[in-house]
Amino acid sequence: MQEINLTCPVPLPAGDCILLAHGGGGKLMNELIERVFLPAFANPALDARHDGAVLRIGNARLAFTTDSYVVQPLIFPGGNIGDLAVNGTVNDLAMCGARPLYLSAGFILEEGLATETLRVVVDSMRQAAATAGVSLVTGDTKVVDKGKGDGIFINTAGIGVVEHALDICPRSVAPGDALLVSGDLGAHGIAILSVREGLEFEAPIVSDTASLWPPVEALLAAGVEAHCLRDLTRGGLASTLNEIATARGVGIRIREADLPVEEPVRGACEILGLDPLYVANEGRFAVFVPAAQAAQALEILSAFPVSRRATLAGEVTASDPGLVVLTSRIGGNRVVDMLSGEQLPRIC
Repeated sequence: MQEINLTCPVPLPAGDCILLAHGGGGKLMNELIERVFLPAFANPALDARHDGAVLRIGNARLAFTTDSYVVQPLIFPGGNIGDLAVNGTVNDLAMCGARPLYLSAGFILEEGLATETLRVVVDSMRQAAATAGVSLVTGDTKVVDKGKGDGIFINTAGIGVVEHALDICPRSVAPGDALLVSGDLGAHGIAILSVREGLEFEAPIVSDTASLWPPVEALLAAGVEAHCLRDLTRGGLASTLNEIATARGVGIRIREADLPVEEPVRGACEILGLDPLYVANEGRFAVFVPAAQAAQALEILSAFPVSRRATLAGEVTASDPGLVVLTSRIGGNRVVDMLSGEQLPRIC
């Protein structure tokens, strides 16, 4: 695994440096954001630390987000880098409570890439955009020397419109909130690993990549007061909850018995020594709502295929600020910390 030694323009403690492996995440990525990017670009929109920025333009509120996709392999069970890029950007807008409208796409193509592979990726993007109801309206293409691009890298940006008055972000999370998880965990990361390592399991495991806007739209239309939405991508549920607990200064308690993990994924994680709480998803999200609205929210989510296994997984507390605590099936408690890196690099 190649390592990148990053020289920081922002002073760090004596002798300190940040080393990032491909796809680095967890504590290292948070340190990089805290020490380099936030000090350099600090502004109210960025300081919200959400999946996108919500900006007021005249009388309208718009959401704006961007992401880059470097997944390897390019094609995997259940999807490929193309539909992953569209769904991932659509979902970042949805997590802001915004109706996704327009996307851009920048393609970095490696010399020698098979045209047929590019056609498959582009066609899957077209289909994913049509399903999500968004238009790809601008883009760019660059070609790099063979050996410099790993096939295809895709950068996307998205714009959506916020049609409600809610402030959906980590700062709105409050003690007493219920935590709902929209479905089973870990399928995307294990699907990627199965192809990458040539693994075969008794039951097929496919990526959960999908647009999350339909269930989010239904929650908002029903008047559910979503305090925070977050898709469970890089770093999985555990990293997502740690980021929110730290940003808001609250505790989050989750129950192992209420966390949905399909048996094939659970078995694969046990064999490989992975924790499904940290494995990436591309079609799952967490939502924090007032406890009184939890049952209503669950009923709404269960009506959509992408969130049919939604569950009430935990709650927000005033105790243990900044910590995520898991109650095991036998009643013990343990702190679910943020990993120093990622279990599976290059999964999105």
